[in-house]
Amino acid sequence: MIGARKIAGALGAEVTGVDLSKPLAKESFAEIKRLWLEHLVVFFRNQNLKEEQYLAFARQFGEPVEYPLVKGLAGYPKIIEVKKLEHERAAFGGVWHTDTAYLERPPMASMLLAREVPPQGGDTLFANMYLAYESLSEGLKKLLLTLRGVNTSTKADASKTREDRIKTDGGQKSDFVAEHPVVRTHPETGRKALYVNCGHTVRFAGWTEEESAPLLKFLFDFQTRPEFTCRFSWQPGSIALWDNRCAQHNPVNDYHGYRRVMHRITLGGDVPR
Repeated sequence: MIGARKIAGALGAEVTGVDLSKPLAKESFAEIKRLWLEHLVVFFRNQNLKEEQYLAFARQFGEPVEYPLVKGLAGYPKIIEVKKLEHERAAFGGVWHTDTAYLERPPMASMLLAREVPPQGGDTLFANMYLAYESLSEGLKKLLLTLRGVNTSTKADASKTREDRIKTDGGQKSDFVAEHPVVRTHPETGRKALYVNCGHTVRFAGWTEEESAPLLKFLFDFQTRPEFTCRFSWQPGSIALWDNRCAQHNPVNDYHGYRRVMHRITLGGDVPR
């Protein structure tokens, strides 16, 4: 029997009673998909999957796509290694963000499978962008519905967290820019979610960066308030599956001197509306 235990009030549930190394029955997949759409991010423990099994699970949700800046694993280009080594100080993606919002078609979802974790630390935070939008004043909601955000892959806080992987894993530095609604409507749930993030959003379309900065700072601070978040502690074989259309995440960089190695699959998405 598939079960679920919420890990926080805002979002996140740990799913039990499922072995992801085997093909899921239609009913089992439907239940996991329902839980994912309800909780925005779902977690699984003790899933020591081989690469083919991991990809097979991912394909039930959508189409795996290659990450635009980092080379994938040998033989598995749609799985990238998200790692921080003992001598490194910056963590890949180590700021609050929605994955690759600088693409015209940002990913629907991302998955992480923990291969090696530090003895302590290295948790990941997630934030609910439905709640962030719904908690704003009616006046600000009305304004934000008219705005579009400009997102770039070269925003400094995010790009510096990728530098080690680009150097060591054969990735390329590229400048991607995309413009998306500041408030997007989820294509499956119909709910509205705040869709700016401090890792990639640099300004509002038609505004200068200087004009945009005060409102963006307010939104960046507001959308990650503690009451909108959950925190997940990894173990080897843990999997997280999150919905990039309505959730942000932030890996906590508190384990200097230790290795942390994760395998990530990104699932292709649509054009935000």
